[in-house]
Amino acid sequence: MKDRKFPVSPAYAGMILLMAATNILALLLINPMQDAGLFAFEDPESIANVIYFIFLMLVVTAVLLILIRKKVRIVISAVIAVSLAMVIYYVAFALLYPFIPEIATHIIGAVVGIGGVLLLKFYPEWFVIDAVGLITSAGCAAIFGISLSPLPVVVLLILLVVYDYVAVHKTKHMLTLADGVMQQKMPIMFIVPKKLKYSYAREGLVIQDKKEERGAYMLGLGDVIFPGVLVVSAQVFCEGLAVFGIELPALGAFVGAVLGMILLAIPMRSGKPQPGLPLINGCAIVGFIICCAVSGSWDWLAVGLW
Repeated sequence: MKDRKFPVSPAYAGMILLMAATNILALLLINPMQDAGLFAFEDPESIANVIYFIFLMLVVTAVLLILIRKKVRIVISAVIAVSLAMVIYYVAFALLYPFIPEIATHIIGAVVGIGGVLLLKFYPEWFVIDAVGLITSAGCAAIFGISLSPLPVVVLLILLVVYDYVAVHKTKHMLTLADGVMQQKMPIMFIVPKKLKYSYAREGLVIQDKKEERGAYMLGLGDVIFPGVLVVSAQVFCEGLAVFGIELPALGAFVGAVLGMILLAIPMRSGKPQPGLPLINGCAIVGFIICCAVSGSWDWLAVGLW
């Protein structure tokens, strides 16, 4: 019954801080990622990028669901491990690229990526998972944010709102996917314990179990990455009024995403898993649009429509 209370607590505040920290780190990674040439798409203004991204996401989701139903745990763990190691490698590569020879950058980046995955594998405590999740989320947000202009990002975020709602409330395959991934002790989500004595390595988490209270809050990395992509994209492609070096549209998306995370506490009173992107993405887009209007930063829209 405690899960049904309004989840204003240090634990929930921790989720909000993780959202904010990911966005800040993603902003700090913009220049290193650009200097290292780590772009995901050649044409940042093409809507075709969104179609490709959605298609790839659906294919990966379908493959993981098949593997979960077949109970091929080794393959699931391998897919997750390779994905996480690659993103950590890219972040390390971007940070080291200006300072040491490129070959050394590749080697150190690979070692750091593999080391992060091995740490998750052999010591899957919640703070290790959150640290890896923070680096991974910020890295993904930075890479896709510098590779997509705001118009494709807004389209992507809107499509993901619909997908997340359907996947959680209608088909519910997102819950199956999340449970299957959690069982690998290498989750792709943030875990914030409600009590300091909580141990993910010992207790684990089962998302669809309604009989007992979960010992921690869970936040999917996608709920943090996708609004972060808009924050980074706005910072890169919108020029105008800036506040402490952050373009106003980027700040609006940032504040909107955090507000969406706060508002998500309301439906979470039910104690049931909730899709995060409808509120988080929605608030991020609204904040972005409002600040575009205030700063007069509409060039991204004109270029995209042209």
